[in-house]
Amino acid sequence: MLPGWQLTEDVDDFLARAGDFLRSRPALHTTPLTDIEKLRARGAGGRGAALFGRLEAGGEVRAVFYRRPRGHLWVTPLCAEQSGILAAHLAGLGHLPSGVLADHDTATAFADAWQRHTGAAPVPFWRTHLYRLGTLTPVQPCPQGRGRVTGDEDHEHVVRWCREFCAAVGEQSSIDLIDAGSWADSRFGDRHFTFWEGPDGAPVSMAAATSMVGGMVRVDPVYTPAHLRGRGYAGAVTVEVSRAALAAGATDVVLFTDPANPTSNALYRRIGYVHLADFTGYTFSFGTPEAG
Repeated sequence: MLPGWQLTEDVDDFLARAGDFLRSRPALHTTPLTDIEKLRARGAGGRGAALFGRLEAGGEVRAVFYRRPRGHLWVTPLCAEQSGILAAHLAGLGHLPSGVLADHDTATAFADAWQRHTGAAPVPFWRTHLYRLGTLTPVQPCPQGRGRVTGDEDHEHVVRWCREFCAAVGEQSSIDLIDAGSWADSRFGDRHFTFWEGPDGAPVSMAAATSMVGGMVRVDPVYTPAHLRGRGYAGAVTVEVSRAALAAGATDVVLFTDPANPTSNALYRRIGYVHLADFTGYTFSFGTPEAG
């Protein structure tokens, strides 16, 4: 037993005890909220499945982590000392995640401690900015065309564009799932997609959103084929999806961006998204990290 930490493989028990904590900061906890809900929906609570932990103090949950089967560890914000204690005890219990993902300071402190206790050198593989929608501001001038929610007849097109997106960002694990016909198991399988169509009705850009969890919706991914970029389509379709999320009652609409892409970061700021936090992922020597 970890000091202050309660561990379980029962996702329903975990959510009953830690759900309020996750929903207390839905924007910051966007990935745990959607990932754990997906695990719950798929019945991933049996023994040998995922591992969940909650840090309690004074009768309240202060932090949580979860690890997918043979996957990476997601951790909500911890101080450096707490990160070190968690790493030491997980290693001592024989729980060996393939990597860690968290806000930058937590992930780095955990990775450093993990190397001290296991000898596994952490290698950074993911850096991202998290943005939260403030006041939605439509792009000006708005490109010609309209947004359209995709239907079953668009599935092949959606899959093809998601694969192109993964190839562009180097997301090989998702490509492998798509190529294996395991669309439902990919991170896109539960998304709701919208096209931006040009005046002739042809799709020119695409954005997707997660289902609402705890009042939070995450926009992911946004993709425009290379030959159609620079015409305002990505901004238009992102506004369309963001507006739909707000109309559905979302209190927090968020998205991740690549810090190395100044164009997309400037675009999202221009339509009303505000930088909230930075996240980092490290892989260890115990396997390959999963896509989030």
